Amino acid sequence: MTGPLSPPEEPKRRRRGIPLAAPVAAGIAAAAASVLAALVDWDVPPLAKVGLTAGAALLVGLTTWATTGKQDQPAITAGEAQWRPPDQWPPAPEHFTGRVDDLAELRQVFTARRKAKDLGPSLVVSVYGRGGIGKSALLARFAQEAAQWFPDGRLYANLRGGVDAEVRPEEVLIGFLRALGVRLTTDPGGLDELRKLWLTWTKGRRILIGLDNAHTAQQVKPLIPAEPGCAVLVSSRQPLFLGATFDKQLGQFSEAQGVELLARLAGGERVVDDLASAKQIVALCDNLPLAISICGGRLATREQWTLREMAGRLSDERRRLDQLELGPTLDKSVRASVQLSYDDCTGMQRRLLRLLSSLTSPDVPGWVAGELLDISVLDGGDQLEALIDAQLAESSGTDQTGTIRYRLHDLVRVFAAELTQEDEPRRRAAIERVLYGYRRRAEEAAQERWPQDWSRGGHRSTGAGQVHAGDWLNAERLSLIAMVSLASQLQLWDLTWGLARAFCSLCHSLRAYWSDWAAVAELGCQAAERSGDRRALGISLMDRAAVQGGLGRRAAARADAERALELFTGLGESWWAARAMRTVGMSLFSDGHLDRAQEFLIGAITAFKGEDDLWWLARTQRNLAEMRLAERRPEEARELLEDALEVFKRDGNRYSEAQTLRAYGEVIAAQARGQSREGDHREAMAGFAKAGHNLNRAAEMFRQRGELWEEARCLRAAGEVGDPSNGLRELEMVRRAEEILAALGDSWGVARTALSTGRALARLGRIEESERELRRAVQAFEELDDRWWMALSLRYLGEAHLDTGGSGAAVEPLEQAREIYRSLGNEAGMRRTLELLRRAGS
Repeated sequence: MTGPLSPPEEPKRRRRGIPLAAPVAAGIAAAAASVLAALVDWDVPPLAKVGLTAGAALLVGLTTWATTGKQDQPAITAGEAQWRPPDQWPPAPEHFTGRVDDLAELRQVFTARRKAKDLGPSLVVSVYGRGGIGKSALLARFAQEAAQWFPDGRLYANLRGGVDAEVRPEEVLIGFLRALGVRLTTDPGGLDELRKLWLTWTKGRRILIGLDNAHTAQQVKPLIPAEPGCAVLVSSRQPLFLGATFDKQLGQFSEAQGVELLARLAGGERVVDDLASAKQIVALCDNLPLAISICGGRLATREQWTLREMAGRLSDERRRLDQLELGPTLDKSVRASVQLSYDDCTGMQRRLLRLLSSLTSPDVPGWVAGELLDISVLDGGDQLEALIDAQLAESSGTDQTGTIRYRLHDLVRVFAAELTQEDEPRRRAAIERVLYGYRRRAEEAAQERWPQDWSRGGHRSTGAGQVHAGDWLNAERLSLIAMVSLASQLQLWDLTWGLARAFCSLCHSLRAYWSDWAAVAELGCQAAERSGDRRALGISLMDRAAVQGGLGRRAAARADAERALELFTGLGESWWAARAMRTVGMSLFSDGHLDRAQEFLIGAITAFKGEDDLWWLARTQRNLAEMRLAERRPEEARELLEDALEVFKRDGNRYSEAQTLRAYGEVIAAQARGQSREGDHREAMAGFAKAGHNLNRAAEMFRQRGELWEEARCLRAAGEVGDPSNGLRELEMVRRAEEILAALGDSWGVARTALSTGRALARLGRIEESERELRRAVQAFEELDDRWWMALSLRYLGEAHLDTGGSGAAVEPLEQAREIYRSLGNEAGMRRTLELLRRAGS
C-alpha cells in the first residue's frame, strides 16, 4: 500500500480501454532477485544489506535487458514446476479404418505448412459432413499422429453443435487458458478481453487445437490464435466459411471401406464367410461409419448371430421406419442401427443409455453409471463398458485427475432421449442419486482446498490435496454447472444449494471461473430462499458477496453481507456472524469508510477469539493491519501482522504466510519512509532492506506455487518501498508487475499499477512521465467506475507536483479529488486533500 488511505485490492471485472501490455521474460528476473534475497542471512550491517539488494537489482536489470524483445516464446509462464503441456484430445477409436486417403491429405497439408517460409496466421483445417460420417474419429486419429509437431500441448473442446446446449466460445477460452497454466484470479471480462488474453498466451507456442462439432463460425473464430506455430482442426456438419487454410468435405465410406470397418469389429473370418451379407449391412447403414460401427459392435458381442441374421433384422427395421413420420434430426440408417443394438441390450443397459441421455453434462466419470442404476460403482462400470462394446457410448479421454470420462455420440443421445418417458418416475430418483454423488465429491474437494471455509479452524489439508482439488474442479466444471442447473430445474432446492455452495467455495479458493461463479452463486441464493433454510440463505449470501466484491460490485456485496449478518445473529450462528462482520468491514474499508470499517473488523476479531478460530483471527488481523497502514499507524499494523505471521507459520499455512509477509513488507517500508523523513537515514536504510527482503520472500513463495497474480502484487509493493537510493529498481518492479497483471487480464490491477508507476517516476523527478501515468490511472479508474481510486490518483498527481515545486499545477487535480471525496462522504480523504491544497496556497 502506498498512501494514507489505500484500501485492499479489489479487482474489477469490467475492462474498458486499458491496454494489454506485451509481457516479457517469464518471471526470471523477479525470481532471481527473490532467490538471492531469500538466501541471505539478514543479520548483517545495514550497508551490506543495501549492497546485496543492489546486487539483486542489477541481476534483475541485466536479465530483463537480455530478454526484452524476444518473441519466440510465451512471455509469462505460471507454475512451471507443476505445469505440463495439456493433452486433452480424446483417444482415437481402436477400430479406426477406411480413411487412408483423407489422412494422407491432412499429412500433406501439415507438411507443406511446416516447410513454408512465410507462415502467416495459424493453420485452420475444417472438415465437414453429415452426422455419423466419422469426422471426429478422423481428426482424433490425425491429432494422435501430429502430436509430435506440437510440443506445447493439444487442446480440445466439444462445441456440441449437434445438441441444444451449444458451448459458448467464452467457456472454451477460459478452459483453454486454465489448461495453459493461466490463473485468471480476476475476471477478465467478456469475449473480447478473453480473446486478447488468448492471443497473448499462445504467442510463441506450438499448440494443436481441436474444435469438434462446431455449429456456427461465431463459435470458432474467437478460438483461432494468430500464432503461425499453432493449428486448429474443426469439425462441423455444414461448411462454416472460416476462410480456413484447408476445407474438406468428408465423403461417405465406399463399400470396401465399410466392409473393412465391419470386419475390424465383427471379425474378419465372419465377413469373409458371408461377404454378401456384410455388403448388405453396409448398404443398409448408408455407408455411415457410426451406423456400421454400431452394427459391428453388436455382432462382436453376439457371436451366435450370423451376418445374414443381422442384415435381415436391419432390413426389417428400415422398412418399419419407412412407414413412420420421422423428424430430420436422426438419419434412418443411424436410427435403425441404434434401435437394433438397443433392442438387443439387456434391460439394465437400455435403462443406463436412456438415463445417461437425461444428463446435460458434456461427459461424466464412470461412477455416474452406478448411481444412475443404483448399483455399485464396479457393477455400473461393467454396464457402461457393455455400452461401449456395443458402440453406443464412447470414452472422451482422461481428465486432469487421471479419471476416464465417458459420453454419448450426439446422434445416440438424441435417440435415447426420445425414450426417457419409459423411466418416469424412476428417472428423477436416478438423477437425484447422481446429484448427491456430485455434491458429496464437490464438498470433499472444497474442504480439501479451503478447509477454513467449512468449519472453525478447519482440518489441515495437504499441498497435494489442494492441487488435486483444483484439478478436480477444472475437470468437472462444466458438469458441475450442468448439475446445479439440473437440480434447480427439478426444484431440488437442498441439492441446488449444496452443489452451489461447494462450487462457490472452490471458485473462491482458486479465484477462478468468475462468470460461472457469479451465475452459480445466484442459483444458490434462489434455492436457499425457496427452501426456507435461513442458515443456508445466509451462507449463500456470503458466497454471492464474495464474487460480487471480486467483480467490483461493492455496494451489492455489502448489502448481501449485512443481510447475512442479520440472519446469523438471529440464528445464534456466532462463527458465521463473525465472518459476515469481517466481510462488511472489508467492504466499508474498500470504499474508504475507515471509521465504520474499524468497528466491524475489531468486532470480528473479538468474535473469532471467542470461537477460538486462530486462522480467521489472523486473517482479520491482517485486514485490520492494512487499514492501520492506510491510517498512517504502521506501528500498530506491524504488531498485528507479527501476531498473524506466527499463527500462519505455526500451522503451515504457506499461502496465508506469504500474503502476510507482503503486508509486513509494506508496513516496514512505511516505517522506513517515516524514519527517512525524520533524518534517521541509517535506520531507514536498514528498514528499506528488510522491507525488500520480506517482499522478495513473499514473491518467491508465490512464484513457486505458480501464483502469478499474487507475485505481481508483491512486485508492485516492492516498487512502492520508496528507497531513495533504489528508484530505478523500484520503477522496474512496478513495470514488471503491470506486465504480469495485463497478461492475466486484470484491468483493475493494471490501473492500480499505473498509479504506482506514476509515483515511482515522481520519486525519480521525472514529472512529465509521472503525470502521464497518473492521468492514465485516473482515466482507467473512471472507466472502471471506481471513484475512490480515481480520487486517490488525482491526489497523488497533485502531491507529485507539490513535491517538485509545481504549486499551480497541483491545484486542479487536488480540487477534483476533493469534490470526489465530498460526493463519497469520505472525510479522511477530504482532510488529506485540504492539507495538500493549503500547501499549494489554495
